[in-house]
Amino acid sequence: MKLKKTLFSFFFLSFALFLIWRFVRPLNIFVVDEKFERPMHVERPEGLTSLSARECGGCHEDIYREWSGSMHAKAWIDPYFQVDYRYDGSQQICQNCHIPIENQQTHLVLGFRDREKFDPILKPNPDYDPELQSEGVTCAVCHIRNGKIVGPFETDNAPHPVAVDPGMTRGIKYCERCHVVTGRRWDTFYRIPPCGTVAEIKAGGRKPDCVGCHMPRITRPVVRGMKERRGGRHLFQGGHHPETVSSALEVRYRTSVRGEDTVDIEVVLTNIGAAHYLPTGTPDRYLSLEFRLYGKGGNLVQEETFRMKRYILWRPFIVDLKDTRLPFRVPKRFGFSFREEDRYMPYRLDIRITYHFLDDKRRREIGYEAKDPIAYTIYERRISLEGLMRRVNEK
Repeated sequence: MKLKKTLFSFFFLSFALFLIWRFVRPLNIFVVDEKFERPMHVERPEGLTSLSARECGGCHEDIYREWSGSMHAKAWIDPYFQVDYRYDGSQQICQNCHIPIENQQTHLVLGFRDREKFDPILKPNPDYDPELQSEGVTCAVCHIRNGKIVGPFETDNAPHPVAVDPGMTRGIKYCERCHVVTGRRWDTFYRIPPCGTVAEIKAGGRKPDCVGCHMPRITRPVVRGMKERRGGRHLFQGGHHPETVSSALEVRYRTSVRGEDTVDIEVVLTNIGAAHYLPTGTPDRYLSLEFRLYGKGGNLVQEETFRMKRYILWRPFIVDLKDTRLPFRVPKRFGFSFREEDRYMPYRLDIRITYHFLDDKRRREIGYEAKDPIAYTIYERRISLEGLMRRVNEK
């Protein structure tokens, strides 16, 4: 009997210590894949003096201008990323996607102390280039391989060697190094990986085509003065571009009268433009749908908010709890009801849909003093209820 108690106490204490460790350990939400465990070693092609996008822009003016306004160009200097990066301990693995080229990083990766590859062995990088670092996901990340500029077209009129790859105009070949991560580990129970955009597309039976959607086609000369060719605009517009998100969302609504004094509003949201979920990417992002009912004097008398987001339990184990986001071409219905009451006369209803990069609780947790908005409105509708309430009263 004493032995049983001792064994029970031992296992109980061991399990308690294990759970405590699971709650305090560093939270690594993805698996370090071989394809991005180290920064890229990129050889400067002959004819170029650097790997800088600015030098590319001397000839490719339109492309450089587009890239300069993209989140690729801001991948390292973005204020929100920098705060989140420091909050998570400034892990080196984050650099391998936000500044993927070896010369962009202050240290070289020699190896790893741990099997999960979150603890690299580092030494100072003699070729570190701070200007190149500030360019984030710069041109060379996608367009230089084996000392040659890789592009979709042949040419004999370039100051550098060119290698042709028609695959640059479609698919995910040059995107998947950073945009396809896995969460498959003994302690993770994701239905979809942490930033599972590609997995979401494949789950719907579709073939991912990042380039086809995020680099809209255009006919123009690649270099001013040369012949026009069919290529892609280097805009990479997604969640940070309100017009792109708004164009992907179809909003329909209808009103109906129930009984003697109840009005029902149904809003139907359909993701018609994004082959993945809306929103996608980091699990911090979500959509909100707000109903706000105002009385005759302009006072708020009733409100309700719905969230379309991923709900994930992070500790002690990572578990997908619920996902209320919008799948591709699957309508979702949301209802709001109200009654006429003696204390107020319903006068108008405001419907608003907002895209959020993170909620305010998370913003405060990481200490991000937002200089840029952490949310933006993608749909807004004001419905006058005067005529509708007259119909209710007439019934």
